[in-house]
Amino acid sequence: MSIVERSHPRKVQFTPGINPYAAGSVIAEFGNTKVHITATVEESAPPWMKGQGKGWVTAEYSMLPGSTHTRSRRERSKVGGRTYEIQRLIGRSLRAVVDLEKLGERSVQVDCDVLVADGGTRTTSISGAYVALALAFKKLQEEGLLKESPFTGQIGAISVGVNTQGKVIADLNYEEDSSCETDMNIVMTKAGEFVEIQGTAEEKPFNREQLNGLLEAAEASLQVVFEEQDKVLS
Repeated sequence: MSIVERSHPRKVQFTPGINPYAAGSVIAEFGNTKVHITATVEESAPPWMKGQGKGWVTAEYSMLPGSTHTRSRRERSKVGGRTYEIQRLIGRSLRAVVDLEKLGERSVQVDCDVLVADGGTRTTSISGAYVALALAFKKLQEEGLLKESPFTGQIGAISVGVNTQGKVIADLNYEEDSSCETDMNIVMTKAGEFVEIQGTAEEKPFNREQLNGLLEAAEASLQVVFEEQDKVLS
């Protein structure tokens, strides 16, 4: 009997081109979770990378005040620890599949703003950020600023968890995430390589069988994510 109860994500949808001023933009939706994502290009590398012949990709993340059950305060002067950690995760994940030398001495800023938070906001942001970045790279190619796409792979992310019955479920909504005994965020390439695995036992430890089940459910769910990304970008 399989320990995996649900290995399919909620409805995944990417709506591209929603911001006319950004080089690449998309609204990424996983179930009720909805994130507005833009990619903005600057024709210069960060000061600390000047003269290296390489570019940089970085990310910012925020939750809009009405995105959660109770109003979230705007982080005006200083971002909180959770926000900072998520921003770094998104940036690391994107750079894992970008050849910074092929990007040239330019910077791409990816902004992820959560419109509706119903679980999996960081994984939705990463999966959508790939689409926004791909659209930005395509525009740079069309404008003759890039000879070829700097991508070295395709990336997606998904949340998985172990529920109170000891079963593995994929793409947790807010209610499931709040009650799961273990929750995990997995970032993977389409080639099946792992970029990041963040897993925590909330109440009791998870065993090796459950860990294998979490990875299995993530891989199965991400196939759907990659298919939806490809539909939008083809």
